[in-house]
Amino acid sequence: MPYRRLPNTDQARLRSLKAAMQKATSTSADKLLFSQMLAHEVSSFTPVFEQNLSQYMNSRSLQVQIGKQLTESGKTARLYLSHFIQVLNMSILRGEIKADARKQLGLEEYGSSLPDLSGDQQFIEIAQMVITGEERRTGNRIYNPSIANVKVKFEQFMEVYRKHKDILQTIVKHQARFIESREKADKLIVALWNEIEASLAPIDSDDKRAIAADYGVVYFYRPIERHKDFLKM
Repeated sequence: MPYRRLPNTDQARLRSLKAAMQKATSTSADKLLFSQMLAHEVSSFTPVFEQNLSQYMNSRSLQVQIGKQLTESGKTARLYLSHFIQVLNMSILRGEIKADARKQLGLEEYGSSLPDLSGDQQFIEIAQMVITGEERRTGNRIYNPSIANVKVKFEQFMEVYRKHKDILQTIVKHQARFIESREKADKLIVALWNEIEASLAPIDSDDKRAIAADYGVVYFYRPIERHKDFLKM
């Protein structure tokens, strides 16, 4: 005998709720296979669930989009900063700039080596120190790239970085709200399906299962039950 399987994806949950809502709005109370209390609940809750799902999915999609921008912007900003530091070190090696310039730029602990710029937080801290220090430093200037170029790329990165942080906070809010909606949807679907099946009890024929399926109840055949010879028995 086919078995009932509750929705395991959010889109499946929405389809089940919409099927029940459609029946609630198009079927008279005396013929409806679930109570008026559930009819009212599914009609009022389904649009809310759909809206919460849409907001959550849109925020996740935006996160992916901003994430790609962050990766590209970060790659460029790191490239400019690392090139600037390399030019500084080569200028010190050639004697064109005094070695204490590293201290002014907050790079003294790294000597002639490049600092690790892979992590966002460390990159931001080092970039801010270098930009501030170079703008205050007197003496020979560094070009190709200049600190102005480094600053422009860094500010572009920070703009995307802040957007990404904001969208992450938005996702957390939408996710928390949607988790509550999902839990309510599951409870409502179980209540609906229980009443639908009870109204058709005992469900022992394909015709009754077809009626229940029209209300959004989902049935699955076990592998052996899909075999034609088995179904003919």
